[in-house]
Amino acid sequence: MLEQLNRLDQEIFFFINHCLSNNFFDWLMPLLRNRYFWIPLYLFMAVFFVRNFGLKGWLILIFIALTFGFTDYFSSSILKPAFERLRPCNDSLIKADVNSLIPCGTGFSLPSSHAANHFALAIFLIVVFYNNWKPIIPLSIIWALSISFAQVYVGVHYPFDVIFGAIVGGSIGYVFGTILHHIKAFKEWKPGN
Repeated sequence: MLEQLNRLDQEIFFFINHCLSNNFFDWLMPLLRNRYFWIPLYLFMAVFFVRNFGLKGWLILIFIALTFGFTDYFSSSILKPAFERLRPCNDSLIKADVNSLIPCGTGFSLPSSHAANHFALAIFLIVVFYNNWKPIIPLSIIWALSISFAQVYVGVHYPFDVIFGAIVGGSIGYVFGTILHHIKAFKEWKPGN
């Protein structure tokens, strides 16, 4: 069973990494998974939260930092060493066939920390803002999915790595968003008003 799942994972990986390959994606996907590419968005969100919600905006930013920090630590320092799965670009059996668009890195593959971190933030934002701004769902999910897809496309993660990362990160984001909603200062606050 595990061998069949691994084979399926590799087949989907090579479909994305090879069959979907094109010049536009070869340019775009390395950008989408580059943390520096998203700095303008993060700065915009920080200014937006503080400017529109004052002290509560600072509390949102603190919880975003806690969500990100916990997710990154849990995925990188706990789960990856536990699973010890090689990245496709480091796997001696297939790495010659991998279309690597970025340096491979030395860490393990399962789960994808990029997927975990961005799905944690996406679900956190959905939990915090959904009641007052419904478009947060498609915007957040598309954002996290695009970064996760890019991880597979550039050759550093298998599809199951990003799926597992999304589940782990989404769960953590949900927990931290729910905790924020139970803090007394947020019980009477209606974001977006």
